Amino acid sequence: MRILLTGATGLIGQALCQRWQHQHQLICLSRDITKAQRKSNLAVHWTDNLTSVDFNQLDAVVNLAGEPIAAKRWTEQQKNRICQSRWQLTEQIAGAILQANTPPQVLINGSAIGFYGRQDSGSIDENFQTFYPDFSHDICARWENLAMRAQTAKTRVCILRTGVVLSEQGGALSRMVPAYRLGLGGKLADGQQYMSWIHLDDMVNIIEYMLLHSECHGIYNATAPMAVTNQQFSKLLAERLNKPELLPLPAFALRLMFGEMADLLLFGQQVYPKRLLDAGFQFQYSQLRPALASLAL
Repeated sequence: MRILLTGATGLIGQALCQRWQHQHQLICLSRDITKAQRKSNLAVHWTDNLTSVDFNQLDAVVNLAGEPIAAKRWTEQQKNRICQSRWQLTEQIAGAILQANTPPQVLINGSAIGFYGRQDSGSIDENFQTFYPDFSHDICARWENLAMRAQTAKTRVCILRTGVVLSEQGGALSRMVPAYRLGLGGKLADGQQYMSWIHLDDMVNIIEYMLLHSECHGIYNATAPMAVTNQQFSKLLAERLNKPELLPLPAFALRLMFGEMADLLLFGQQVYPKRLLDAGFQFQYSQLRPALASLAL
């Protein structure tokens, strides 16, 4: 297939490039081609301009681009960067698909379980409507709406509400593991907030499943079937690293360190991938202990 991929230098994007570089013809969009080529020695075609891409010649678009949501404190400037890096490009992609005479057959678009906002301990599938209207919901709701504009009789749209991606290459674990290695790891606040996670291998497999199964369309929760509380996550990560789980971080300390962004750590959601399982997708890692054991941490 001829596939346009945005966010190719991110955690999921790099894994997709590794999987697909010899199977498909990949066109990867990057703001800085030189930096992207240095970061990844891949057999892909790089472009820094969406207008140079002929959407009539594409079979699929995978849109994962966006400023990392938890990389920096949420100043108003950073919030705007997080939003616009998703919204502007997605709007341009949807417009290009609609203008094409022979558009790509599928748009697979990123989103996040942040769509649901802060929730209690109840299980959440794709039919859940009682979202909490916070910043993370606002980002995802508009992002998804812009992507859904591309859906027509010729193009199906699959939106993936992704949980915490577990990988040895980066992401959330790269920020957590150093503290645990020093014996400074522990639960966050009371640790009862749920963490909905997914192994990177399963994440790549889900995107490939969406690509190859023409019956798939609409919203999918891209999370493992068995979410855990933060306390359970902390215990299993410490066990995996053969380190004690000693030092919980109180809520006030997280607020001091991260400001409003601390909400991502203090509140959670127990998300269940009902539509993926109903579609026949099989998870390689449905439980956290074997998922962590598979990683070279």
